[in-house]
Amino acid sequence: QVVLVESGGDSVQSGGSLRLSCAVSEHSYSSYYIGWFRQAPGKAREGVAAIADDGRTRYATSVMGRFTISQDNAKGTVFLQMNNLKPEDTAMYYCAALESARVPGPWATLDLGLFNLGHWGQGTQVTVSS
Repeated sequence: QVVLVESGGDSVQSGGSLRLSCAVSEHSYSSYYIGWFRQAPGKAREGVAAIADDGRTRYATSVMGRFTISQDNAKGTVFLQMNNLKPEDTAMYYCAALESARVPGPWATLDLGLFNLGHWGQGTQVTVSS
């Protein structure tokens, strides 16, 4: 099975930047879609960004223009560069892997809820202070 380990979370001031990493331990890495999600206390889990095996990306409206998802296939790592962080970005951030074969439709309309069928890491905490 695929194993995901997030790192890079920290406490930063508003306007600061962080780079989260998701190490993916799976020889079939290229067959997975990878997503970043976040959940704040008392709030529903929210899809932040996702990347397909061919490099196509998706972003939540709330982070578009500030966050960038990227991948280094050689290292088996997916990154989330977060710039201009805001207090509302405070949450536990998780990465998840979804086998591409489980995606029935086009990438542009992918329901990120399908990641619930995949594999999840333990999360890394991001705290943004005012």
